[in-house]
Amino acid sequence: MGIDEYGGGQGPEPEVLVVTTNDVPGYHVREVIGEVFGLTVRSRHVGSQIGAGLKSMVGGELRGLTKTLVQTRNQAMERLVEQARARGANGVVAFRFDVTEAADVGTEVCAYGTAVVLTRE
Repeated sequence: MGIDEYGGGQGPEPEVLVVTTNDVPGYHVREVIGEVFGLTVRSRHVGSQIGAGLKSMVGGELRGLTKTLVQTRNQAMERLVEQARARGANGVVAFRFDVTEAADVGTEVCAYGTAVVLTRE
């Protein structure tokens, strides 16, 4: 797996800056727009579940599931950014992910944070 297959995050100059901190050094929060989130639910197919079960007997990384979870997190983050942009934000602070099992049929990933308008100091 290449770095792009198991990593995520933003490029060097994103339209909407997403940070896990409550403030952004070098910027002033001019306006708080409010909570934004991006949500997706992914199911695993039977083949991957069988493969994961076999792999769990011998140990090691479940690469197929890792790749699926990375794709799922990236999709949730993209949806969060789309919602923030649509509401007029150019930043999201206090960004987090929440991951839960969804009724035994898949994995729910929610990316959430506070949409803000940032200005350079």
